[in-house]
Amino acid sequence: MTGYHTYKNCIEACLKCAAICNHCASSCAQEDDVKMMAKCIQLDMECSAICYAAAQLMSLGSDYAKHICHHCAEICEACADECSKHENEHCKECAEACRRCAAECRKM
Repeated sequence: MTGYHTYKNCIEACLKCAAICNHCASSCAQEDDVKMMAKCIQLDMECSAICYAAAQLMSLGSDYAKHICHHCAEICEACADECSKHENEHCKECAEACRRCAAECRKM
């Protein structure tokens, strides 16, 4: 049976990434030029959602875990690319977490 112990590193990377993406979205919404941060906020929310879903499916030992992790890696990379365009500390932290998560998901 696969599950948490099999996918522990990837689950932890996904959960950390989701939390940091939520923090980044919230922080971006407080920036002076929120409109300029709209794409970042959107990708943060999408990335967080798929990271939580991936972690949940891995924890359940789902046959679909590898499939969702492939898509999770794609969205994490897109989020990292967008966050890298901004100088805010929360965006830099988010880009780093997204890249780590994408790397773990790619190992699946």
